[in-house]
Amino acid sequence: MVGGTKFRRLLPLALLVAACLATQAQKVTVRGRVEVEGQTRAAGKGRRSLDVPLTVVWLTAAPGSDVHLDPPPPLTGGPGARLTQRNKSFEPHLLMIPVGSMVEFPNRDPFFHNVFSLFEGKRFDLGLYEAGTSRSIRFDRPGISYIFCNIHPEMNAVIITLATPLYAHVSSDGSVSITNVPYGRYTLHVWSQGMAPESDATTREIAVAETATSFGIVRVPVASGQLRTHKNKYGRDYDQPTPDTSIYPQH
Repeated sequence: MVGGTKFRRLLPLALLVAACLATQAQKVTVRGRVEVEGQTRAAGKGRRSLDVPLTVVWLTAAPGSDVHLDPPPPLTGGPGARLTQRNKSFEPHLLMIPVGSMVEFPNRDPFFHNVFSLFEGKRFDLGLYEAGTSRSIRFDRPGISYIFCNIHPEMNAVIITLATPLYAHVSSDGSVSITNVPYGRYTLHVWSQGMAPESDATTREIAVAETATSFGIVRVPVASGQLRTHKNKYGRDYDQPTPDTSIYPQH
């Protein structure tokens, strides 16, 4: 009788452990391929496949899905939350950050910068600030932010703010995998360097299950390697600085 009582007490715990293990087992690695529009992968021995431009993918719960994804904790510091201005460029060119992260914009050039962003993501204007100083801003909602400098038109970067832990960078050969994906229906988002700032990420709905662990092939536009023209923060073409001093060097 004592043994039976002990067994009844342990049974709920055993069932809970079994349920947790079953839930953990229902996670898979989702794989896919990204290819450049209008071009096919080179095939055959000794032939090199085409490199895919800088591209990232992420998953969010599809509308009406019962998938629940806990957002990753916001970044509060470190290299992953920093976009440095150096040699009239942003380093790195792309940041992927969780919602609520504070991003620092240090100026490591010997002249002024004015960082701003428009379009669909976080809209902000950090104003003019000098060498050796820094400004910070919190990215408080999901979206794609295209970052520019109001003085130097050649400067550009991208910050993608996510409310999902399921994302990955695409390899130059087009392969990509996202790990620890629970079964369910998702919206697949794809951003690539050749997309125009005014456009949204490419999306498609996918189902993830034991027998469905691939999203197939996604095609992205060609990235020419040349900087896409854009307006300044006032919506006008960039002007040459007047006077042309060392504070605003252009060459």
